[in-house]
Amino acid sequence: MGKLSEKELSALNEALADEELLVKKFKMLASCAQDEEVKKKFERISDQHQGHFNALYSHLK
Repeated sequence: MGKLSEKELSALNEALADEELLVKKFKMLASCAQDEEVKKKFERISDQHQGHFNALYSHLK
């Protein structure tokens, strides 16, 4: 992969921050959920956003 422009790096940084926030929010929601099915759904969503974060982060290597 070629070198990223400043604009691309800025967009990537913003997307990483957004995904990180979503991971944290859904983990928090899962920890507060009383219903086991809801808790598992929040955990799955958190895991999906962690996957998005990892995929985006791989572009920085």
